[in-house]
Amino acid sequence: MTALWVVVPAHQEAARIGATLEALAAQRDRDFTLVVVDNASTDGTAALACEFARWAPFPVHVLHEREKGVGCAVDTGFRYAIERGATLLARTDADCLPRPGWTGAAREALGRGAGLVCGRIDARRDEHGPLGRAAFRALVRIAAFFGRIRPAHRRRHGYLAPYRMHAGNNMAVTARLYEAVGGMPRRPSPTDRLFLNRVRRHTTAIVHARAMVVENSTRRLRAYGLLGTARWYLDRGSGHQGEDPR
Repeated sequence: MTALWVVVPAHQEAARIGATLEALAAQRDRDFTLVVVDNASTDGTAALACEFARWAPFPVHVLHEREKGVGCAVDTGFRYAIERGATLLARTDADCLPRPGWTGAAREALGRGAGLVCGRIDARRDEHGPLGRAAFRALVRIAAFFGRIRPAHRRRHGYLAPYRMHAGNNMAVTARLYEAVGGMPRRPSPTDRLFLNRVRRHTTAIVHARAMVVENSTRRLRAYGLLGTARWYLDRGSGHQGEDPR
């Protein structure tokens, strides 16, 4: 078995997961095991993952997590991998496209001593042109700046490392650190900030790897708008919106 395992949580992603799986199959470093965690889907998500497993260039495990919530799916997938010998863990989402150097960059950063690696996100090119992607990058920078100056994120609250925005759809972590901080919160999105703050209370070994790039779907931004998305990430609900569009 390989030391690196990749976990992809998926809920109702039959229309998009195929492209994500193809992007993983196109990685330059394919020495990893993939775990797709079907999170209570009622469409063909799990069937597509099982079909992919027949020809994938690496081992694929398809799990079923009945407890709804991306945190539940991620935690189930990571703990399943750790029980089977994983020492390095990476995660992306079933509506995202990791670029070909993604797994290699994750492995390299963790191999240099990082505990948690946060990669770079960009808007999917099949959803946006150059102007749309530029606008998305600007919004990410604004959100990252707000996170750094937010009073709740200051180091006086027991954090060992400064806050740096971390996207759960583009992360890698050692199995040892994952277990030491108690894992991903088992709850619906948002979970990324909560997990990052657990890590910040435990270690300073958090790095940003610019070569670890994932193209991100902007469905939530289009569905909720800018203010609604901000409310969501601040854990204040989605306003008048319904279920998370992911």
